[in-house]
Amino acid sequence: MIMKERTKPLVMLILEALLRRLPYSHKKYQQILEELGRRQAGYIGEKSLDYYYRELPHQKYMILHDLNLPDGDYNCQIDTLLLTPEFALAIDVKNMAGKLLVDTENEQFIQINNGIEKGYPYPIAQGERHQKYLQKLLAANHLPPVPVEYLVVISNSYTTYAVTGKSTHKFKPRICKSDVFLNKISLLEKQYTKPLLTAKELKKLCRLLVKMNTLPTSYVLNKYGIQKYDLLPGVLCHIHSNHSLVRKNQKWYCAACDTFSKDAHIYALNDYFLLIGPTITNKQFREFAHIKSRHSAKRLLQSCNLQCSGKNRYLYYYPKTIPW
Repeated sequence: MIMKERTKPLVMLILEALLRRLPYSHKKYQQILEELGRRQAGYIGEKSLDYYYRELPHQKYMILHDLNLPDGDYNCQIDTLLLTPEFALAIDVKNMAGKLLVDTENEQFIQINNGIEKGYPYPIAQGERHQKYLQKLLAANHLPPVPVEYLVVISNSYTTYAVTGKSTHKFKPRICKSDVFLNKISLLEKQYTKPLLTAKELKKLCRLLVKMNTLPTSYVLNKYGIQKYDLLPGVLCHIHSNHSLVRKNQKWYCAACDTFSKDAHIYALNDYFLLIGPTITNKQFREFAHIKSRHSAKRLLQSCNLQCSGKNRYLYYYPKTIPW
């Protein structure tokens, strides 16, 4: 049973918003663009595993996609988490081309593609972090200590991989191609046969994880050292993303395109919620969208079907549901 549907990952949405709001000349622009490209490939790889997830017994397996869980100043991001009464499995999907080398002795992960060698974060270390995080979460919420496993799944059918080093026997079972993914599940089912979580506890854990799922805004911005003043304000054109629109005749006008838009401010609000914060005041909206009149800003905010709290100068707005 899918308890959290897969949507476009929040990190990808934040990176897209960042690229819209950073000048092309920003020193981190290319680096962010490259990460977005990797994550887009990863997202395609994650979706390709849906073919195998549908084979799992719906009543037994609780499936949660794209979890972003707070971990102090960091973010614990799990591509897919499978929960059963007997065990939990954190899945990390790699959609990468060429040949992949997992060096367990030096704890390195290397891609060789078209003669170019490139290093990436060691996936075993990430899997172990996910494992420890979930174990602590279970204990903190007084839930039975079900075994927590992790698996790195290589989704590109043309990719080859090798696990080397003294710990090959220990870590090789943690890595597989997508076409043998269900075989790995079968092995776990044979290894863990004793139910430890009741149906009620499973649902409680799923609700907790969904509730904890948060926008990793600060994590992404801190990773690249992006400050609020680095971001381009204004209501931006969708075609010329670094070009601000102006308010004219109760519409948004782009001089570069010579076109009008009625709802371009909605996209600006989404960027604000993704990059700056989960709430916005009339004053903050005016400053961000370059609107002079507080009455115009109020009308626009009210037209966006937002929730609001507070009164007068302390009134603030926020989405009824996450709008992405």
